[in-house]
Amino acid sequence: MSRDTLSDLLRSVRLRGAVFYYVSFRDQWSAEAPPGSEITEAVMPGCEHVMEYHMLAKGSGWAAISGQPPVKLSAGDIVMFPHGDPHVLSSAPGIEPFRLSTEWVFSTRNVPKPLPISYHHGVLEPGTPMPIEEASTVAVCGFFGCDLKPFNPLISALPRILHLPATQAGGWVSRVIDQAVVESNDPRPGGDAVLERLSEMMFVDAARRYLDRLPEDATGWLAGLRDRFVGKALALIHERPDHDWTVDNLAREVGLSRSALHDRFAGFLGQPPMQYLANWRIQCATRLLRETNRNVATVALDVGYESEAAFSRAFKRLVGMPPAAWRKAQNSP
Repeated sequence: MSRDTLSDLLRSVRLRGAVFYYVSFRDQWSAEAPPGSEITEAVMPGCEHVMEYHMLAKGSGWAAISGQPPVKLSAGDIVMFPHGDPHVLSSAPGIEPFRLSTEWVFSTRNVPKPLPISYHHGVLEPGTPMPIEEASTVAVCGFFGCDLKPFNPLISALPRILHLPATQAGGWVSRVIDQAVVESNDPRPGGDAVLERLSEMMFVDAARRYLDRLPEDATGWLAGLRDRFVGKALALIHERPDHDWTVDNLAREVGLSRSALHDRFAGFLGQPPMQYLANWRIQCATRLLRETNRNVATVALDVGYESEAAFSRAFKRLVGMPPAAWRKAQNSP
């Protein structure tokens, strides 16, 4: 049930993936990537939030962000930066990095991807592939994009660095990395679509593995998803957002008292069940407004509001504009 809820959320926030760079490193090297927020329009136009990932196909290295200790990477590892932090990949901690400028990312936005890049002794050679046998380390790098508004509780539940060691991954992850290398070095028709789907699968698997590794005392949306009672309440809300839910009938469904569910839900998610329901209804509404031709009154009923007026007030409170104006803005060039 909780896995269905995760899938439901990922569909709603329009997760997208792409592979952008095939990077070869040799000798001593260090590269710094800019914040995702600065390059969104270059790598994922139309997305509200961009996060970068790296799949290490060969060799080893280190990943680091400000304020946290560096993470050791080995061949087969995947590292993601869910909050879009600027970060450094290097052959060893403390090496002054070559900074990839936002201007360069924008200037190469229309260059066919994945774009090969070579680093060696601080020299950057974009567009220059290095034979894999000459590289000490090879990384396939890309981005995930998703919506943050009006409601996306997943991103804040993920850490700033999400490291997936090869030793904890399933065998399919190594095959994904191998396939990404093949598609990067031998572009074929449909290759972009293959890489996009592979990267999206990888993100979902990363979220699931992080969920599996959460300590017992963890809080947040993913921890709530794992909880027997809160997870069931989330699943019911996601499955039937149009239902006339109250804390009382939701508590009966999950097998807790009203006060126990309220406290348990708020303890994990930082908000009571009815506030979460209201936020999720508006998130569902934005999807219907974007993807269907249903009028606003019909959308209001579909997500659990008895009147268009009440729905419009709630929508404007969370989104900042009425639903009809929001739909028009989404459809404008």
